[in-house]
Amino acid sequence: MMKKVLIPLASGFEELEAVTVIDLLRRADIDVTVAGLDDGVITGSRGTRILPDSNLTSAADLDYDMIVLPGGLPGADNLNEDSRIHGLLQQMASSGRYIAAICAAPKVLANAGLLDNKEMTSYPGSLSKVAVEGMHNTGQAVVIDGKVITSRGPGTAMDFALQLIQLLVGEKVRNQVEEGLQR
Repeated sequence: MMKKVLIPLASGFEELEAVTVIDLLRRADIDVTVAGLDDGVITGSRGTRILPDSNLTSAADLDYDMIVLPGGLPGADNLNEDSRIHGLLQQMASSGRYIAAICAAPKVLANAGLLDNKEMTSYPGSLSKVAVEGMHNTGQAVVIDGKVITSRGPGTAMDFALQLIQLLVGEKVRNQVEEGLQR
């Protein structure tokens, strides 16, 4: 059965992170739904415009194996201010599904109460104003703690996406996708 991933996009998302994750997951034949917080085109932090597959209200009714939050500013702040995102994250976590965030987006996981006593990573300084009990920011490129996957920033987006592929569909598919990239 094909794995399904939800990637919510908010105005001000980090293009390199969002597009890299969307592209690599689709290369692995993972069913990716890109859902805008609002209807229509969403503009990234560098002015790139993307037309999502759906809006979040419609997409939230479906079942997913993973939710992935791209970072970027103000994109991560816009995700953080949307109560639907916090609800989806908490629902995914409570049902034992994967939740993933990169760059500044781990702050959304923290504010949803999902980083307590977790090892994680994020863009340096992006969580400085967030107090989380027992959270340990390792500063590594990608950190997996149970079903929570975090990554540091745009430069780690490819490693992050490849790790997500490995978790969802296995190392063989990850290696096939990586080989095709000629890194």
